[in-house]
Amino acid sequence: MNELPQQLVNGLLLGSMYGLVAIGYTMVYGIVQLINFAHGEIFMVGGFGALTVYLYVLPDGTSMWVALPLMLIGGIIVSVLIAVGAERFAYRPLRGAPRLAPLITAIGLSLALQQAVWAWYPDARSAITFPHIEGGPFEIGSVTIQTGDIFLIIAAPVSMAILAYFVMKTRTGRGMQATAQDRDTAKLMGINTDRIIVVAFALGAVFAAIGSVAYGLKYGEVQFRMGFILGLKAFTAAVLGGIGNIYGAMLGGLVLGVAESLSTAYISDIPGMEQFGSQSWANVWAFVLLILVLLLRPQGLLGERVADRA
Repeated sequence: MNELPQQLVNGLLLGSMYGLVAIGYTMVYGIVQLINFAHGEIFMVGGFGALTVYLYVLPDGTSMWVALPLMLIGGIIVSVLIAVGAERFAYRPLRGAPRLAPLITAIGLSLALQQAVWAWYPDARSAITFPHIEGGPFEIGSVTIQTGDIFLIIAAPVSMAILAYFVMKTRTGRGMQATAQDRDTAKLMGINTDRIIVVAFALGAVFAAIGSVAYGLKYGEVQFRMGFILGLKAFTAAVLGGIGNIYGAMLGGLVLGVAESLSTAYISDIPGMEQFGSQSWANVWAFVLLILVLLLRPQGLLGERVADRA
């Protein structure tokens, strides 16, 4: 029990990263009913975009306190360009097609992005070391916070606050809400729904890039496969919270992160369950949690905003 505060903090940090990526899934689904399985790779290319700025744009020896904002901007630019390009050239032509067509396209795009980074990025065939912030770790009571987690502690709540303000208070945000409720009626009311859909893809890519930089700082590396499992977990978080519900995506991420952290910490202490508490089983318990939530509350923890049209 002395480890419980530390495990809860670990889970909340991990869940915040899942939630940042899950927001992209839930926004796109809420507006166009598309499960963008390429979103995990949008997350991945954001990390490589940030790394490119550090390795090939900034002078050697640049302080991370100076480099980090520029890396974040570089990662966001790369993720947004890929996401907007995917929407324009891969998904928009299939908008009136049966739902299976864009779903298969998303899976194909995911594989294509993985292979493109694997083939063209120097040394991408193995994990590449991500720059880290010097200092730390920091002790707060019985809880230890690594230096790489400081960015995530700040970025996650600030990003959610900015997103909440944007969606609730700005004209474009209200247009997103209207488009999610009824795209045809929104179009008749003068809302440019094509632009709104592009904004949704771009915003999701921004949050994915922030999550990718947080991933690199936390684990100290990026690799071309990193978006696959994390993308699946982020999608799981979106479903847990209620697909189409922005706040539910973050809540689902936090719940998933805490459950994963506690399961790997304590299941191995149960007699006969030692082999099920390893880190390799963390992914399994994440999907066990998803199955339980779907059985007991299929609409998700906060309710599915678009369940009537799904």
